[in-house]
Amino acid sequence: MRARQQHLDTLAVSLLLACCLFWGGQQVLIKATAEVPPLWQAALRFAGATLLLWLWCGARGVPLFARDGTLRAGLLAGVLFASEFSCIYLGLRDTTASRLTVFLYTSPFVVAVLLPRFVPAEQLRPIQWLGLLIAFAAVALAFGEGLSGTMTTRQWRGDALALAAGVLWGLTTLVIRATALATASAEKTLFYQVAVTALVSPLLSLSLGEPWSLQYSAFGWVSLALQTAVGAFASYLTWMWLLRHYPATKMSSFTFLTPVFALVFGVALLHEPLTPQLVLALAGVGAGLWLVNRRT
Repeated sequence: MRARQQHLDTLAVSLLLACCLFWGGQQVLIKATAEVPPLWQAALRFAGATLLLWLWCGARGVPLFARDGTLRAGLLAGVLFASEFSCIYLGLRDTTASRLTVFLYTSPFVVAVLLPRFVPAEQLRPIQWLGLLIAFAAVALAFGEGLSGTMTTRQWRGDALALAAGVLWGLTTLVIRATALATASAEKTLFYQVAVTALVSPLLSLSLGEPWSLQYSAFGWVSLALQTAVGAFASYLTWMWLLRHYPATKMSSFTFLTPVFALVFGVALLHEPLTPQLVLALAGVGAGLWLVNRRT
């Protein structure tokens, strides 16, 4: 069994970069799939992820239903996870993907403030707090132009849902690291989350009167496939594995790269201008991550 590490090694950094790279485009992908109602889109995504994870565990002999004392914590993590993604999918109806991403990545602050109270080894030093603040300030700078201007009621609602999603993400991480889930397999930890979301999302979708259909364009199905197989299955399974073996506070700081990757995708794929703000943001996030993850 792999020993728990106190610092992020090359493997952890590589996996985190890969996850953040995909997550950088995930909100854009969700919003672009407007033909599928938001919570119905979440329901299809997480039902598919639950099936994939079940098949994966069956093939690898990973027990999902053995009694190990994780049920209560697992259900709590599942409810928090389902609530987070409900906020994300509904928030994207009312605000832009870039704005939502900024507010979503307040999650590392929730982890940094609360987790050390339960897991003392996760305590950040003052220099690491400085790095966290620098990274967040850099992201806010990158989106400065987009965050200015007149705010509509609808946009305020979308931003509030995005902020709630960030807090819920942080609380989910807290539950995973500070309860019996800390010793559960990555597969079982993720199964609680995707399975509960697969059950909750259709009920919320029905309550909002969303129309259900399976008649979507090729783009819609490709988007759902990527959200399911790469997003809800592969990348989140990787994240759960990393949480078991590396410090959550340092991992969470890495997620500040995600909104910056989202801007880079805009430049590379949508030919948006490479502004001085973006260059400063990249430099600021890099400096912040170096401070958070330095060994001394």
